[in-house]
Amino acid sequence: MFSASILLQILACALYNNWWPMLTALMYVVVPMPCLFFGGGSTQFLTSRDGGGWINAAKFLTGASAVGSIAIPAILRHADMIETGAMFIEFTSFFILVCTVLCFHRANLEDDW
Repeated sequence: MFSASILLQILACALYNNWWPMLTALMYVVVPMPCLFFGGGSTQFLTSRDGGGWINAAKFLTGASAVGSIAIPAILRHADMIETGAMFIEFTSFFILVCTVLCFHRANLEDDW
């Protein structure tokens, strides 16, 4: 599923001969960074109510980078830098990426493996 997401990311750029949508790929790299730096590689802190300066900062950075993955194609479309089709392909790519992350998270929660 992750490969399909990256393929759609590249297709959104290649089909319309415009590589501005690749800015969203940078956000795909930034999204897991707060979990790695502040959460010790675990996503358990995202759903907990425990607070603290660094945990709240990690939650904010994760949310901001996830929203940025949706906002960048919309802003680029609003500025007429990309086509509408490329924007929708980017949205589909993000949806597939989110589904991949949720499936991976679900698989890590189960101890039956």
